Amino acid sequence: MPGIVVGIDGSEHSRRALQWAVREAALRQAALTVLTVNRAVSGTFTGNAVAYPGDPDLARSARNAARQETLSVLSAVDADGRPPAVTVHAMTGLPADELIQASLDAELVVVGSRGAGRLRRLVMGSVSAEVAQHARCPVVVIPADG
Repeated sequence: MPGIVVGIDGSEHSRRALQWAVREAALRQAALTVLTVNRAVSGTFTGNAVAYPGDPDLARSARNAARQETLSVLSAVDADGRPPAVTVHAMTGLPADELIQASLDAELVVVGSRGAGRLRRLVMGSVSAEVAQHARCPVVVIPADG
């Protein structure tokens, strides 16, 4: 996925990340890939994603929602403010892992920060922190407070 990759999950903080990524891709004249991940269940012993029969349907639903969100954000900017190419991808997996994998070919990865408190981040982890630590390209984390 060359160009800029933005991870979205339907939340308000990810919408802000998408808006920022659209503007940045337009400025750089770079392709934009919108990536949404249907969160898979993590295996108890391995920590890897476990596939279930309904996952493809959930990924399709996530892709449709991401496509609608992307069209909504793009409709708010004029033609000069749009990236030259925009694609939407959906998959089932662990969000941080999928974004890190996407970073192998990307120029930039953009994610939103939920703004979870310290304790919650320590207990649950943070996709944005994981991506920022392990991505193979620069990462922009859009803060929760805008």
